[in-house]
Amino acid sequence: MKDFIFTLPHVNALLNGTSSLFLITGYILIRRRRINAHRRMMMAAFVASIIFLISYLTYHSLLAYYLGLGPTKFRGEGFIRPVYFFILITHTILAIVIVPFVIVTLRRGLKRQDVKHRRIGRWTFPLWLYVSVTGVIVYFMLYRIYPSR
Repeated sequence: MKDFIFTLPHVNALLNGTSSLFLITGYILIRRRRINAHRRMMMAAFVASIIFLISYLTYHSLLAYYLGLGPTKFRGEGFIRPVYFFILITHTILAIVIVPFVIVTLRRGLKRQDVKHRRIGRWTFPLWLYVSVTGVIVYFMLYRIYPSR
């Protein structure tokens, strides 16, 4: 069970990275006016993000309740420490804020409310991409560059 738990951060980073790739591909597709392909990519990004959220919550629940451990501590020192916490804090806040934006944007897109969809999508896309990319950056800083476990 312990091996499974400590595999989840890697899975989470993979899901965040996958979501980022789907988002970028979806953006390129809509710029080329390939609406159906864009729709599939954005739905794939949404599914990857949902699976990420389930995996993330599972990891932290198992870490706390099964192993009795708290959050992983960042071991970096010096200038990188405030950089890490800036990325982490903005990532966390925007991860919460983006949820209703994503839902409304997807809903409007699926209903073909194109003007409203574009209007909110201009905000949703960069915020969602930021959250996905910074999730991968946090993973690398916490588990690969400055590992504590």
